[in-house]
This record gives sequence, structure tokens and C-alpha cells, in this order.
Amino acid sequence: MFAISSLVPYDSYNPLWLLLCALALDAYVGDMNRLFTIIKHPVVWIGELIAFLDQKLNRESRSEVNRTIRGAIVVMFMVSLCFTVGLGVTWFGQNYPFGWILELFLTIALIAQRSLFIHVRRVAIALNEDGISGGREAVSHIVGRDPDQLDQHGVARAAIESLAENFGDGVVAPVFWYVLFGFPGLLVYKAVNTMDSMIGHKTDRHKSFGFCAARLDDVLNLIPARLAGFWIFFGSFFLPTSSPFKGLKTMFHDARKHRSPNAGWPEGAMAGALDIALAGPRKYREGQANDPWIGDGRARVLSKDIKRALQVYVAACLVNASAIALLCLL
Repeated sequence: MFAISSLVPYDSYNPLWLLLCALALDAYVGDMNRLFTIIKHPVVWIGELIAFLDQKLNRESRSEVNRTIRGAIVVMFMVSLCFTVGLGVTWFGQNYPFGWILELFLTIALIAQRSLFIHVRRVAIALNEDGISGGREAVSHIVGRDPDQLDQHGVARAAIESLAENFGDGVVAPVFWYVLFGFPGLLVYKAVNTMDSMIGHKTDRHKSFGFCAARLDDVLNLIPARLAGFWIFFGSFFLPTSSPFKGLKTMFHDARKHRSPNAGWPEGAMAGALDIALAGPRKYREGQANDPWIGDGRARVLSKDIKRALQVYVAACLVNASAIALLCLL
């Protein structure tokens, strides 16, 4: 297994300890929203470049094959660019006193532990304080489905599904690729994940142009999504009202029911642990999704279940950080 740390003396630069510090600081301070009102967030820079390339290269007058090839070129360009920038950040951290602070700062910005917690908690608070209208408004910031079609149970399910799925691709996957390839691996993963969210849709405009981005995102999340499911399983032991082994069973039994090859793993673990049902039929802005249920518990999910899911999430984040701490000690 290759890691940037193999190239760097322990006493001058150790990326695993830096990653552990980033996880701890992110849990405490979050993604520094105030700072990014002054300067653009790294993902915003990446997103603006993707949007520019999409506008210039993805024209409806071109054939589907041509658009697929151009989409693949965009993916190769973004991966190469971000890996090169990541290497530059790592080199700066290795060769300049306190240069590692830049990498620490960027790593905190690119891991979404606290921000995910805050956004999902807002849904629970809004449901309690403002009712269904407040819940719909709060959940619209974290899901792609049409919030106006959701009742209070649908809002709660959507929040928990987002929490479980984004634990995989917003927390575990960035950490996983950082462990393997240092900051360049993290930055490349975030670029691919951002491309998938922007152009990896099965719409007329993006089904060809975004095909390569969507498939690469699936590949990069194969292992992290399954790890996320196991971290949720371990984390659920810390919630007295959970059923950890039911979560494990549901994960293995129902993960394949999800339209995504990866999202079903953390969602299945969460659904089983909380004894609820997730996914199922739902409406997106582009149409109806008649998906099967994940989990055989109750579908009438409430705001209190969001709070239970958040407790499992916090414990799963601690399990994730503990794995990094163990690697540091080894």
C-alpha cells in the first residue's frame, strides 16, 4: 500500500497525524463557513471549473458518443489537475516550516463531519418547531427530491438517508483516500465526487457527458461505502435503543436494493439499527422513483428518529477517527 507518509520523515511531516488532527478540529470548529464568505471554498473552485467545462464542451448539437468522449476528457483533466495541486500542497508542507498548516486547513475544509451533522439536525429542529413547512425547507438543502411532495415522515426519512449516505461519501471516503494517497488522493476524490453531483445525472443533458464521472465515483466509493456501513454498525452499539446486529443483517440483505451500488450499505446499516424503513417510492424533481424499501421497520419515521440517527452518526465518526488513531500508533 502506497502512502505519501512513506516518503516523509516521521519527525518533520506525518500525514496520518495531520489527518487525525483535521478530524478533531473539524468536529470542533466545522468547515469554517465565516472564512469562506471571504474566500471561496475549495469545492466551489472545483465546481466552477466543472460548470465552465460543461458549458463549453457539452453541447446538445454533438452526438452522444462525442459527448461521452468529451466527458471522459474532462474527468481526466480534473483528476490530473487536482492530483498535481495536491502534490504541490504536500510538497509545501514537507519543505517549509509550518507549511503543513495549509494542508491541515484544506483537509478540514474538505471533510464534512460537523457540517453534515448541523444540516441534518436543522431538519429535526425545524420539524419540531415549525412543523412540516419548516421541515421541508430544511431538508431541501440536503436532498435532491421534491420537498413539497414529502409529509413529515418523508422529511424525516430523507434526512436520515442523507445522513447515512453522506457519512460514506462526505466523511469515510475522503479519509480513506487520504490514508492511501495523502492530500492528493483526498483532493482527487472530492473532484470526482463533485463532478458526479454536478454532471453525473441520467438526464438528457448529462447521461453521456457525465457517464465517466458517475462510474468513476461509483468505483472510488466501493470500499468506503462498505466501511461506512460497518462503522455505523459499530457506532450503533453506543445507542441503547438501537439494534446493531439487525443493522448488520439489513445492510447485507438490502444494500443491493438501492439504485446506487454504494449508498445502500450505510443506509441499510442505519435502517436496521434504528428499526425503520428507508428509501422506498419517492418523488424527485425529474420524476418518480419507485424503489423498494430498505429495512423492514416502520416507515412512519419521526424527528426523534433523526436525533437517534445523529447519535449513531457521532459514534460512527468516532469509530472512523479511532481507526486513523490506530494506524498512527502502528
